[in-house]
Amino acid sequence: MIEVGRSKRVAAPAEGHRSAILRHMPGDLGETAVIRREAPGDEPSIHRVHLLAFSSSAEPDLVDALRRSGSAVLSLVAEIDGEIVGHVLFSRLDAPMRALALAPVGVLPERQGRGVGSLLIRTGLREAQKEGWSAVFVVGDPAYYERFGFNVGAAESFQSPYAGEFFQVCLFDASGPRQGAIAYPAPFAAME
Repeated sequence: MIEVGRSKRVAAPAEGHRSAILRHMPGDLGETAVIRREAPGDEPSIHRVHLLAFSSSAEPDLVDALRRSGSAVLSLVAEIDGEIVGHVLFSRLDAPMRALALAPVGVLPERQGRGVGSLLIRTGLREAQKEGWSAVFVVGDPAYYERFGFNVGAAESFQSPYAGEFFQVCLFDASGPRQGAIAYPAPFAAME
């Protein structure tokens, strides 16, 4: 059982029910979002979430390619009333420490702005840290990602094809490497 922020305690799931990581009340609509690991059969719904969230096939194709390549490590979905409304993927990086890339994160357009994406990211970071990962890198808007502990300045000493003003890192291990080359899985290059 995990309790986070405004989350509610979650009892053990009923026999045959997919295991929830936590429940949370996103916004003031009284809807409960269940965050859980991706399960077999979720792929079409995850593909749909990213297709609608980004109005492009690039992100859902990236998720599919990362799964096929074996690079996907942590894949979480948000469900409301049994419908998958959001997804986040963390993939293994070639780095001087145990590191992941956060990409993509998507939420159905009608569910955006209600905290679902933030909950997916926070839960994913917490799970990554519990599983012994030392860092998570992201390429995105610093104004959005800094609330989760990402830092542009801390990423400046790492070399990456994505280095620049949007390249950020969230470090879990204060004694870990603070520089080096960060190589993303091959499917990321196909997006460019």
